[in-house]
Amino acid sequence: MNFFSEQWPLITVVIAIIILLVLIMGLKLNTFISLIITAFSTAILLGMPLDKVVPTVEAGMGGTLGHIALIFGLGAMLGKLLADGGGATRIAHTLIDKFGLKRIQWAVVVAAFIIGIALFFEVGLVLLIPIVYTIAKETKIPALHLGIPMAAALSVTHGFLPPHPGPVMIAKEYGANLGDVLLYGFIIAIPVTIIAGPLFSKLAKKIAPTAYTKEGDISSLGKNVEFKLEETPGFMISTLTALFPVILMLIATVVKLVVEAQSLTVNGFIKVIYLVGDASTAMLISILIAIFTMGIMRNRTMKQTMQSVTDAIYPIGMMILIIGAGGAFKQVLIDGGVGKHVETLFTDSNVSPILLAWMVAAVLRIALGSATVAAISTTGIVIPLLATTDVNLALVVLATGAGSVIASHVNDAGFWMFKEYFGLSVKETVLTWTLLETIISVSGLVFILLLSLFV
Repeated sequence: MNFFSEQWPLITVVIAIIILLVLIMGLKLNTFISLIITAFSTAILLGMPLDKVVPTVEAGMGGTLGHIALIFGLGAMLGKLLADGGGATRIAHTLIDKFGLKRIQWAVVVAAFIIGIALFFEVGLVLLIPIVYTIAKETKIPALHLGIPMAAALSVTHGFLPPHPGPVMIAKEYGANLGDVLLYGFIIAIPVTIIAGPLFSKLAKKIAPTAYTKEGDISSLGKNVEFKLEETPGFMISTLTALFPVILMLIATVVKLVVEAQSLTVNGFIKVIYLVGDASTAMLISILIAIFTMGIMRNRTMKQTMQSVTDAIYPIGMMILIIGAGGAFKQVLIDGGVGKHVETLFTDSNVSPILLAWMVAAVLRIALGSATVAAISTTGIVIPLLATTDVNLALVVLATGAGSVIASHVNDAGFWMFKEYFGLSVKETVLTWTLLETIISVSGLVFILLLSLFV
């Protein structure tokens, strides 16, 4: 009984995860509603005073969305402007033409990586799959030969690089510098994409040969805007529009590193660079540029351009609520004492917070299916540990992101999207998609641990 009462906070976490699983998978309840119910249930199980439950839930939701909603919303708009203006199509086709048939996989990887920085995973998938199918038919190669490198690049950018919601949200919760996350994220994302993309594709062909003979069904994608290449904006302007927020954030990060290394005085000019390089400001400036390059310069009316901006928000409304609800659950775990309990357990332990964050996120991802929910729930458990260690916070952010993408299987929407689009069986999807996500997660952790030796 003594052990039971001592470990009650951890037992409560297990019960909470079971409640969440039952609500989402068993009762097929909406994820947002399920998370809010779980947050309330967990607060009561942890013995929080009843008059503190609602304020805690509200504080968690508001605190999480306060920073994220702006970047998340602007990011969706930038991606939609790039897609509707033809910029994404130009980037993909130009790279494929330049690389040639022999290096077609590398062309798809580079195109998906650039597009993936600006577009959310699902949007990138919807945009690139028709292009992949067209190229596969023209060149008479299996769709999956290009599909795996494409999915790898999109998944890596989604998991590791701001302005994607996962890294932004985790960085905010840990108090990590978003520019550092972006810089280290790039260092890790490039080798991980190569390993999980073109290199893994060779292995996948051997372990799931039948998957490479399948014809998928992309009719569910609906009618995609099709462009004649001559109607699209130039390659340089398209790439610059897609990468502009990243460029601004990286400039500010490099300046910050130089200022700190040289112990320079932060004058007005440097403050301006910091302001412009802040994620929110960088995204806002990039939106204004995209309105010009992907709208006005394309002879699109302001009404048509603003329609793209409006349309970008509809699909992410529920995702914003889910992230907010995840923040509420996280706050309950912290205020209810779970975080403090975990901190006590690991105070004298030699387990690295990087490794712990990865393990917790991985377990939650396998159990819950949603990478976003897994990541934000992990923050509630790991945050108290960060106060007792001098670990690099940006690397803990990336480790949480890496853990949250592991082993996508039947409880994850991405699993079913990949299966249907490429016409695979469940077994073939496990041997390709699930394995691909696991390689991204594990190789990501390895590179993060390597990087931790130097930063």
